[in-house]
Amino acid sequence: MNVLTKTFAALALAGTAVAGAPLAAQVSGNIAIVNAPSVIVGTNAFRTAYQQIGTTYQAQATQLQQKSDQRQTLLQQLDKNSDGQLDEAEQRAAQAAPQAAQIRQLETEIDQLGNQIEIARVYAIDQLLQQYGPVVEEVVKQNKVQILLTPEAVVYAPAAATINTKVITALNAKVPSVQIVPPAGYQPPRQAVALYQEIQQSIYAAQALAQGQARQQGQATQPAQQPQQPTPQPSGR
Repeated sequence: MNVLTKTFAALALAGTAVAGAPLAAQVSGNIAIVNAPSVIVGTNAFRTAYQQIGTTYQAQATQLQQKSDQRQTLLQQLDKNSDGQLDEAEQRAAQAAPQAAQIRQLETEIDQLGNQIEIARVYAIDQLLQQYGPVVEEVVKQNKVQILLTPEAVVYAPAAATINTKVITALNAKVPSVQIVPPAGYQPPRQAVALYQEIQQSIYAAQALAQGQARQQGQATQPAQQPQQPTPQPSGR
């Protein structure tokens, strides 16, 4: 299981636990909680689409990395005090430096390449989002839910109140797959863009957490893997 798959699994479980005071005592009828980003990330179509985008747009991703590295190299040449950032004086000097035009050109190309990948991801999410509302309605009716909330609106609820898994199952049945190549002239809806940004932030956060935990585990096991040093012996004098 790769890091991305682990990340998706972790995000699919997000929003299932909330803390505070019971709502059932205040409102009659079934109360349920659903988390749209967690549901979308948990679908088979989303996972497959992201994997396919990684393959289909591999050339763009490779070029993006290369051009980002080139830009970084040029910026390092302008960082005269080698502190890892351009201060005010260095930024003023950079505007007249020979590297300035190259950096601007690279930034334009980086944006263009990144947009191709991002629009493909947004398009995949958009297709799922179009069916998300109707599917949630079906699940709500089937489970006789009277009040539906998002995790942000809840202070406390038992795990059983969360219907993410039920919505994911229904969405998997309704949308088994999505397209990853947007049609010509495709304009991403704001809602899809906002959801994409929220999902990406969650993915980055989960990956950073996983990497941090991996580093901690590596540091914890490192002393045990190192050969034991001989104990110094007295000189005998």
